Amino acid sequence: MLRREFFRTPLLAVGATLPLASVHGEGTAVYDVRRFGAHPDGKTLCTVALQRAVDAAYRAGGGLVYVSPGVYLTGNVELKSRVCLYLEAGSVLLGSTRIEDYTEQAGAVSGADANGRHLLYARKAEDVSLCGMGRIDGQGEHFWKRVNRRPIAPEDLWKDVITYDYAPADGNKRPSPMIEFAECRNVHVSLLTIQNSAGWTLRLVACDSVTVQGIKLRNPIYGVNTDGIDVTASRNVVITGCDIRTGDDAICLKSENPYSDLSLTKNVVVSNCVITTSCNGFKIGTGTQGRFENIVFTNSVIYNDATSPLNARVIGGVCVEMVDGGIIDGVTVSDVRMANVRTPVFVRLATRKRSGATALSNVSIRGIDASGALLTSSITGLPETRVADVTISDCSFRTTEDSRGAQIVPELPSDYPEPRMFGRLPAYGLYVRHTDRLRVRNVEFISSVTTERPAVICDDVEDAILDGIEATPSSVSPLIQVQDARKLFLTRTRLKEPGHTLLLTSGTCQQIQVAGNALMDQQREIVSKRAGDR
Repeated sequence: MLRREFFRTPLLAVGATLPLASVHGEGTAVYDVRRFGAHPDGKTLCTVALQRAVDAAYRAGGGLVYVSPGVYLTGNVELKSRVCLYLEAGSVLLGSTRIEDYTEQAGAVSGADANGRHLLYARKAEDVSLCGMGRIDGQGEHFWKRVNRRPIAPEDLWKDVITYDYAPADGNKRPSPMIEFAECRNVHVSLLTIQNSAGWTLRLVACDSVTVQGIKLRNPIYGVNTDGIDVTASRNVVITGCDIRTGDDAICLKSENPYSDLSLTKNVVVSNCVITTSCNGFKIGTGTQGRFENIVFTNSVIYNDATSPLNARVIGGVCVEMVDGGIIDGVTVSDVRMANVRTPVFVRLATRKRSGATALSNVSIRGIDASGALLTSSITGLPETRVADVTISDCSFRTTEDSRGAQIVPELPSDYPEPRMFGRLPAYGLYVRHTDRLRVRNVEFISSVTTERPAVICDDVEDAILDGIEATPSSVSPLIQVQDARKLFLTRTRLKEPGHTLLLTSGTCQQIQVAGNALMDQQREIVSKRAGDR
């Protein structure tokens, strides 16, 4: 059951060649940075020469700034409208390790994880490109220091993060994001290798019409705040064919805008990507005071090697979080393969920084194939702030999680949202609380260890359909446990072994319907803890 064909569309080839002639039309002027005084020896600071080349192309109405093979040491360079910065194969833009070589840009937050110092920067530019087969290297480790913390006990590695071994040095003075496009239109980033960022790597702030295609992003897995790609208050964004290895969120959507007012994050498609990190794979949140619409994450791989330490593994494969007072309306996740990801799915609505009406609704998760999970997937709101309209379908979740779990789960309305926040949950497959209009269809939950926990718990849910669940039975618990549920329909569920209970209801349950389930000898369909349940 539930053996499916994933990746209906082949992954784009990362590392395909990009001929120089293909990035500028016939007659377009080419500005070789060496003619403006750049020395590719890796020692001479080339900031002024690089900026002169960009400025010359801009003044001429546009052109291609050509970076030939060699190593170019540089501080911050500002990109401008109708200019393509092209890095030839064998070329390296090497970020300076002197913070004085990075001019702080106006409008950005000073001293934060994301601040006003960048290696490459563009603001209010149009038709701006960054491409080629070369490399951009931020030398990020020069801006960190190692933290001498106590060794982590082996039994606690599942809740630890390897990046805690390091912290920003010198009062958090570092260029971050390394590359920033702010309030730009028609942005194109392609095929480059971008590596060793001191903080966030590539951020798109309040941009419109962006393509990020085929880049290879390489940061240490222990890198401090080394987000891969951050899409913030932007619209019409396509990220495709990217290969990301980093120490913080690989692809993260936010709405905070340090340059202007909040704006909509809309029409964002992430596809055909390969991701590994010690944080989260695809994430919405935090910094979500605004609105998010039409978000798609599809046809991708999120993985860790089986030999990776537990604290170096992806914390959450797909995380959809709204805790800052904004609105998420319309997220589709489909055809994603996960291997050794700690938590496959985490959906969270809470009130950490409430600023008005907040909501999280219309989330569709389909075709996830996750193996080697360590923590339970969850969908949780609050009693007065409920998640709505979530569908999980055609998925397989396989876990190696320890059989123990907490029986009482705290609400934690003001805590930072992350899959580890509740510890080990009382269900091993899926835990749902304070949610309306839930649909779980054709989903498989498999535990490779003997477990005392049910596969699924639904607590305070209304209008739920559980259709076609197949799961490893618990040694002592029912397959599915429902508490304080209203209008719940359970059908086409399979118990693989005799002598187990399908459904346990407790609390105040109303309109619970059970029909069409496959029972074996000595199996009970439904048991109520209270005589008053109906």
